[in-house]
Amino acid sequence: MSDVLVVGGGVIGLSLAYELAGQGARVRLVDRGPLGREASWAGAGILPPGSRQPTNDPIGELHRLSDELYPIWSAQLREETGVDNGFCICGGIYLAAGDQEREELERSAATWQAQGIRAERLGGDALAKREPSLATGLASQAECVAWWLPDEAQVRNPRHLKALALGCVRRGVVLEPGVAVEGFKTASGRVISALTAQGEIACEQVCITGGPWSGGLVSQLGAKVAVRPKRGQMVLLSSPRPVLRSIVNIGHQYLVPRPDGRILIGSTVEDAGFDKRTTAQAIAGLLDLAVRVAPPLANLSLEQCWAGLRPASHDDLPYIGRLADFDNAFLATGHFRSGLQLSPGTAVLMSQLLAGVDPTIDPRPFRVDRPADPLFAENAR
Repeated sequence: MSDVLVVGGGVIGLSLAYELAGQGARVRLVDRGPLGREASWAGAGILPPGSRQPTNDPIGELHRLSDELYPIWSAQLREETGVDNGFCICGGIYLAAGDQEREELERSAATWQAQGIRAERLGGDALAKREPSLATGLASQAECVAWWLPDEAQVRNPRHLKALALGCVRRGVVLEPGVAVEGFKTASGRVISALTAQGEIACEQVCITGGPWSGGLVSQLGAKVAVRPKRGQMVLLSSPRPVLRSIVNIGHQYLVPRPDGRILIGSTVEDAGFDKRTTAQAIAGLLDLAVRVAPPLANLSLEQCWAGLRPASHDDLPYIGRLADFDNAFLATGHFRSGLQLSPGTAVLMSQLLAGVDPTIDPRPFRVDRPADPLFAENAR
């Protein structure tokens, strides 16, 4: 019997299993499909810098903890597994041209400065010197505003997931992809086992980390959480040499350059249910954005397109906590666009909740039984 059964093998589940096993727990992780092939794999791997000082905001604290842990975990995973997850501090540029977008960016800049995050407003010449490919695009417009965050980082999602999975194995975690949980056996307010086509899996504790599929899993335990999938489509361009050095953020969209010359362009936010298709309209929109921001990208090769389903909650906060009717059943999901970014901190917080120790971050805003917007909850699955 495992101490903890983790149901869901994305970045949240793998990070939790890795953290728990490092503390000596016997962990078993199952996933309905291949490990780490849903939203965790599909994202861009942007790691915005966290606050440099304590905040009164629990999500800010989760971000701050994750920001502190990423370089530590990355070095640790490389040492344990030999896999380099591609973590690097490349800096990020933030652009805004419209009135509303400029106001939002200036508010963000005030927040960065209040939190001690290094941020510098860039004039046209300084921006062109830092990223020449932006000089004739959106940034050349007189109304465009640009800010530079030198501490913004990135990680290569597929490599990070590979490192986590191998790190879990090195620490003794039993990984079982292709094992779908169909229900649970319960008694006296406790989950006794998970039911699968391959048989029962007994456990002392269970944590559901199934992304947008978590709602269906917790419903097997008589609970309901307002989590629904939001499709995000992505485009990958390739170049024989790097065209950009820094991440470029335009509102909620971005260009992410890899050291090998590839550039990720993302991402849409769509209510498409569990449909993971890419569409011509969305991909064309992303390509248009890329060329408007950095005109030299028009000459790059289109390598690949894909989509992922991110778990969105009704209030943009993740669910991290215990299911109210069970002593030993927990949930960690609903991170939306920030699952990869917040995964180390989430793993630490959830491991503390599972162990019954005082958490370092106040978990109450993330509680599973918090009220949800009725319409959002009705449409969640």
